[in-house]
Amino acid sequence: MKKLLFVLIVLGLWSCSPKQAAVGTDAVKLNSLGFLPENVKQATITATCTDFTVNEAATGKVVFEGKTGGAFSQEDTGEQAWIADFSGLTAPGNYYVEVPGVGRSVEFPIGDQVYQEAYVTAMRAFYLWRCGMEVDGEYQGNHFHQGACHLNDGYEDYLGSAGSRRDGTGGWHDAGDYGKYVVNAGVTVGILFMAWDYFRPQLEQISLGLPETAPGYPDYLKEMKWETEWLLKMQYPDGSGRVSHKLTRVQFAPFIMADQDTAKRYFTEWSSAATADFVAMMARAARVFQPYDAAYATRCLEAARVSYAFLKNNPEDKRFEQGDFKTGGYQTKDPDDRLWAAAEMWETTGEAEFLADFEKRAADAEFVIEENWDWGNQGNQGMFTYLLSKREGKNPAVQESLMKNCLAVAEELVAKAQADVYRRPLGGRYYWGCNGTIARQTVNLFVANQLQPDAKYVNTALDAVGHLFGRNTYNRSFVTGVGINPPMNPHDRRSGADSIAAPWPGYLVGGGHSATDWVDLQESYSHNEICINWQAPLVFALAWFTQP
Repeated sequence: MKKLLFVLIVLGLWSCSPKQAAVGTDAVKLNSLGFLPENVKQATITATCTDFTVNEAATGKVVFEGKTGGAFSQEDTGEQAWIADFSGLTAPGNYYVEVPGVGRSVEFPIGDQVYQEAYVTAMRAFYLWRCGMEVDGEYQGNHFHQGACHLNDGYEDYLGSAGSRRDGTGGWHDAGDYGKYVVNAGVTVGILFMAWDYFRPQLEQISLGLPETAPGYPDYLKEMKWETEWLLKMQYPDGSGRVSHKLTRVQFAPFIMADQDTAKRYFTEWSSAATADFVAMMARAARVFQPYDAAYATRCLEAARVSYAFLKNNPEDKRFEQGDFKTGGYQTKDPDDRLWAAAEMWETTGEAEFLADFEKRAADAEFVIEENWDWGNQGNQGMFTYLLSKREGKNPAVQESLMKNCLAVAEELVAKAQADVYRRPLGGRYYWGCNGTIARQTVNLFVANQLQPDAKYVNTALDAVGHLFGRNTYNRSFVTGVGINPPMNPHDRRSGADSIAAPWPGYLVGGGHSATDWVDLQESYSHNEICINWQAPLVFALAWFTQP
């Protein structure tokens, strides 16, 4: 039978329903891309057709009729597609699309709060990642529980004090493993703080149901403070400003629950990248936490100053060496991290020293805004902070150059999405963690839209979200517990070790290495792991389109 795909490209909807319709072996695919004022909607269908209807879910009543356009080829998946545009349908409600001889989609809502459940689930996933305390969560009839873990973090054997232990408890587990890594925290914490900076009006009104670990803080910042408290412990206690690269055991833990992982865990030696990322995170934390806890904000900023001064006096790129460790390396050069540190210190303090440092570094031709960026390239975060800053004193030539660069990259993302029948803005590139990159590209598009508002940037960001929640060749969401036919077997020690069939909810998995090779297998960490640096931009994107 000819392969059939029916993919809704719907700018204005999101559905967390796991239901799926099918006709024989014909697959019916739903994606959902969030609310837009324009309420633009399209469907992509990979079987010959000419007519379609949109029907009211409760009654089957036809509320919209139209004709498709196409066919369009998708070479990397070997498919052809037809486009159905139902932009004229604006009334809130629950609907499905039907194509004669093809089938019908799952039901989906149109409305202005369609992302809220997805946002809450994705952000609560950070709480469920907490290290050093008991966590509990109810989701879709399942009770997820993790006992207090890693209460002996951590030992200082690799800092020259064999057998000595000091407090390194807290923070988030990094991924499907239980390690804690400063460099990967950098891209994660930076993006999450950015979400708070720009989406605070809606986020502070949404309850995440968190325990009272930071009295007086809104739920979102309670979660952020859990991580920043741990990060402060990663700074060497000798006052030098150096920051340990990570805190892990020597080998990865087996698939056991975190509270059963009793092997010794160690502070590692410092790296200049981790130290610079620490500066940036603490500087940003200082200005975010200031309205809620001025004393804690001051503590964060003073810690950042100490480490910045150390970096200034030690300009060499000091890499991390794994040595005995087999856990995540996160080894990276430091120029981009230093750039980001300078930008955040200037934005927080307004002091000329930090502005001069940033602009000198930004003038280096090496620093351009990237469309494909992650923990190994923190430069985007520094340039975004500079570009969006309202502070006076910026060099107009640097601002103009970076702005042109930022908009050019956003235009490339728009073009790549438009060339793909699934509107995937990464185009034909696939690799370990590419879903995280797609989520992270929404940050690029947001910044571009702040600099030069244009619906195409917003629509492309919604396209990215739609791809992650099921508008793809697999007809599956890449987020556990959310969306159509979501992953069941993430590479996640908790999900593999507990007695619950369903995985821990709200986590974005990494994705395929080609357009068609993604597998939902626990053992395939390169396809199906979860990780904080992928999760943060998912939260960012959902926060952008969430209404209180």
